[in-house]
Amino acid sequence: MRALNPPIKNWAGKRVWLVGASSGIGAALAQALLAAGAWVTVSARRQEALLELAQPHPHAHVVAFDAGDAQAWPDAFERTLAAMGHVDLVVFGAARYDPTHSWELDLDQVQKSFDLNVVGVYRGVSLLVPYFLKRGEGGLAVIASISAYTGLPKAVIYGATKAALNNMAQTLYFELEPKGVSVYLINPGFVETPMTAVNDFEMPGLMKPAEAAKAIVAGFERGDFEIRFPRGFAGALRWISFLPDCWRFPLLHKITKL
Repeated sequence: MRALNPPIKNWAGKRVWLVGASSGIGAALAQALLAAGAWVTVSARRQEALLELAQPHPHAHVVAFDAGDAQAWPDAFERTLAAMGHVDLVVFGAARYDPTHSWELDLDQVQKSFDLNVVGVYRGVSLLVPYFLKRGEGGLAVIASISAYTGLPKAVIYGATKAALNNMAQTLYFELEPKGVSVYLINPGFVETPMTAVNDFEMPGLMKPAEAAKAIVAGFERGDFEIRFPRGFAGALRWISFLPDCWRFPLLHKITKL
């Protein structure tokens, strides 16, 4: 099967900007890419955590900022360019997670989640797309979630934000790939991070952050558009999402016991 993006065969000298890299998947991905020879700028709000991550690596740079702050993005982009000279790949991973049933909705949480998880990505994309189009190359990677595939318990906010990112990434690929810009949609399952630590239910296929980072790097190297993991659980949920509604909802009720 033809790769949908040019496979990244060699990370040496690649300039990668990771937004949302102070912990979890982002931090693990930074470690993996630095080990592979990439230059990496790590961004998040928590500067101390970023400095601790970057300190052992001569090709790691820190640009701390709040991805939910519209005014902070242009300056963060300029500082990233100043640190690395140029950018080859940007990974958007900043997110918040509020596990919520539909009868517990807090509109403040809804607004904050959509502002960071969705609008925050648009803020970055609005800067990076013109930059990459001018260069005629580059890559945008959006970390969403397999919770985007179908409605799930306690995902009435989070799942909706990630479904928006799935649609967004598909449109970006459709429009930008012919112009030389790669687009990647990263759909993780459950990963052992500070976000998932609040879950009070069984998490099938739970992965370590290093395992998630390995799967993401492998997807980049294959030239995938969608990078989903873990293979078994993610594949099963994707299959369930294709079922007719009259089968899918009863099956999900049975599986989740809700």
